Amino acid sequence: MSYQILLFYKYVEVADPQAVKLWQKTLCQLLGLKGRIIIAPEGINGTVEGTVEATRQYMRAMKEYPAFSEITYKISEGTGNAMPRLSVKVRKDIISDSVAHWSVNPSQKTGKYLTADELHEWYESGKKFYLVDLRNDYEHQSGHFDNAILPAMENFRDLPKVIPELQKLTDAPMVTVCTGGVRCEKATGFLMNNGLQDVYQLQDGIVTYMEKYPNQHFKGKLYVFDNRILMGFHTDAPEHETVGHCVVCQKPSEHYVNCTNDDCHRHLICCEDCLANYTAFTCPQGCRA
Repeated sequence: MSYQILLFYKYVEVADPQAVKLWQKTLCQLLGLKGRIIIAPEGINGTVEGTVEATRQYMRAMKEYPAFSEITYKISEGTGNAMPRLSVKVRKDIISDSVAHWSVNPSQKTGKYLTADELHEWYESGKKFYLVDLRNDYEHQSGHFDNAILPAMENFRDLPKVIPELQKLTDAPMVTVCTGGVRCEKATGFLMNNGLQDVYQLQDGIVTYMEKYPNQHFKGKLYVFDNRILMGFHTDAPEHETVGHCVVCQKPSEHYVNCTNDDCHRHLICCEDCLANYTAFTCPQGCRA
């Protein structure tokens, strides 16, 4: 049986998030879909997995709901167990439940869209621009764009902490990137509210670029928030590079593990040879406070 995964979001006013939650939960249960869906007054953000036919039925049902009729879905091959369960929740915002106080509404203010084709052309032409990767720091470890600026953010809510260093980058366009686009929608508006004006966002995220231009200017694999952990395209090609490194021995690796310290649980890359030396793996350089 063939499975596929849908990654999607939409910033749009949701008048009754609780009602939408009940509808989404019922719909997913009926279709046998598993995944995570967040609903907030500002919109919807989700990743669901199911059979090809079930996910197609889900997209048809969503298209009949006016607020969600124009959602763009990033579709990738599933495994049947990429998502452990179904979770449908109402939050303050559709990203981290911790940035609603930014008072940024992407429906009203967001950065200019740059398509995958346009970003590829910018790279190929040698155009000067700053590419800022707005994912969490552990996501950078397994893959990133050429010459990317990788701010030290443990969580998306840390963006205000790195604003001062980004505010210095005013002599060329700034392009923000994230997995599927949802974080960039809000981040670019926040950057613009903090003095940066020539701000772009990669439309539909890194996953769309990688699918169209595998192993071209994005090196390594893309971290994803499901049981696959990593995804890539044409990873057997000679052009593919492993950019991740074991935190213990520094050898190339893409094997993620969680720190077992209950006060930390940081996600790190540790090769299986080094991991075998631990009865309980904790951060070699010390856990975060």
